[in-house]
Amino acid sequence: MQGNSDSQRDLWDVSSVAGHLLPEGSVFSFLAEHRYELFPPELFTDLFPSTRGRPSLAPEVVASVLVLQALHGLSDRAAAEAVTFDLRWKAACGLPVDGAAFHPTVLTYWRKRLAASARPNRIFEVVKEVIADTGVLKGRTRRALDSTVLDDAVATQDTVTQLVAAIRRVAALVPGAADVVARLGTACDYSTPGKPDIAWEDKAARDQLVDALVRDAVAIGAALTGSDTDPVDPDSPAGQALALLALVAGQDVEWVTDDGGGEGGGGRWRIARKVAPDRVISTVDTETRHARKTRSRRQDGYKGHIAAEPDTGLITAAKLTKAAGRGSGDAEVGGQLLADDDTLDGPAEVLGDSAYGSGQLLDDLTEAGHDPVIKPKPVPTPTGLEDAFTADEFTVDHDRETVTCPNSETASFANTPRTATFGRACTTCPFRSRCTNSVRGRTVHVGEHDRRVRAHRARWARDEQMRRDYRQHRPMIERSIAWMTRGARTLRYRGVAKNDAWWNLRAAAVNLHRLTGLGLSIEDGMWALG
Repeated sequence: MQGNSDSQRDLWDVSSVAGHLLPEGSVFSFLAEHRYELFPPELFTDLFPSTRGRPSLAPEVVASVLVLQALHGLSDRAAAEAVTFDLRWKAACGLPVDGAAFHPTVLTYWRKRLAASARPNRIFEVVKEVIADTGVLKGRTRRALDSTVLDDAVATQDTVTQLVAAIRRVAALVPGAADVVARLGTACDYSTPGKPDIAWEDKAARDQLVDALVRDAVAIGAALTGSDTDPVDPDSPAGQALALLALVAGQDVEWVTDDGGGEGGGGRWRIARKVAPDRVISTVDTETRHARKTRSRRQDGYKGHIAAEPDTGLITAAKLTKAAGRGSGDAEVGGQLLADDDTLDGPAEVLGDSAYGSGQLLDDLTEAGHDPVIKPKPVPTPTGLEDAFTADEFTVDHDRETVTCPNSETASFANTPRTATFGRACTTCPFRSRCTNSVRGRTVHVGEHDRRVRAHRARWARDEQMRRDYRQHRPMIERSIAWMTRGARTLRYRGVAKNDAWWNLRAAAVNLHRLTGLGLSIEDGMWALG
């Protein structure tokens, strides 16, 4: 059942004994004075529907610890130790000097209850309500979008490690699979921890091991999912283990045939000379991904997205996704963030770098009444040509579905790929050296949102005020990104759901830190800034 705080202060209450030592305008001093108003008990009553049983900790105490934990990037154990030994944390939670903290698993327990509730991000929502009450965003109609890559909490695994781990997981989770693995597994002893014992410096031995592991995976998967076996629920741990085995057995390898051989005979499996799209890089955390934020910087992990008011730095929406793959693109998530931003009363000036310059987002923003102040994506230009014609130097008639080149030749893109091919017209063209070096002539792809993208690029080129607004306000979101990641770039959890909950909690803590710095207090029962 839900716990309650004792209304009578302890003789050695830290706020009474040493409250004057807390820095003014800090989150510690604010929570020491206003945690009950910020996190009233009724905010968490749905987490404890029963009125019987052992009382839990007071909700405002646990909520305060969760905020401070997210703000300082601490583990559960470190947060519990801070509550025990750090007087600032004790003051923020209303504990006496000699008061002991709770067990670290209490924080895990509360996160699970919050995740299973109808409002898993309620702490972030409460802080946004405080922002709305202060009126600090009233009349501020700019929103900036940005993202950053966050390091995952697991080690990236190579193909051999993933195959061995997937087979061992199947043996552990699928009923009867242990005997099948022992009978069909020939590459190594799957009951022994660690990597197979081979001569790792020998390339032939490594190639032989990869081939044997894939053959084991295929044979074990077939034996456990054949027509003569009982069906396995795909959402159960056993079903997920079998699905993961099938995935890792096919994502990194390819079949190569020997002379006169086929897949059923003379051939072998080898590491593919390519990277599979949306590749699983760890069987421990199957949702972490390779990411490349820039050409020279590659990371493994997740991507954190935010929308913020650039002048105040307050975060109005936050979301965490996989670092790559479907649903992780900046433009796609940026539209979702704006849709979730309930601090906007009407149209906004939306600022973003070229990663947000997709035609779909430009269309969505315009239809919603927003003003997209977004740096356009680079104009496609043929490579290997001097002073080459860009795509903008081709005139597109979207109504007639035609493209006219600089030599006044016209081609149609009224086809499924929406591509205009000039073909023979390029053979005798005097501008060929500036246009294409392909024997098939120049081709121009016209995207579904090409009309909007071209109009946006043209506006960017002629509108000096638009570019000035971008240069002045868009970089300010880097400050909010820095606040979100300082000391907390490495995630502590596995999977999108848990890390998204932490990302939103971190946003709540950063916002509260910003608000307390601006003098957040209560005046006549309302939140106000000093």
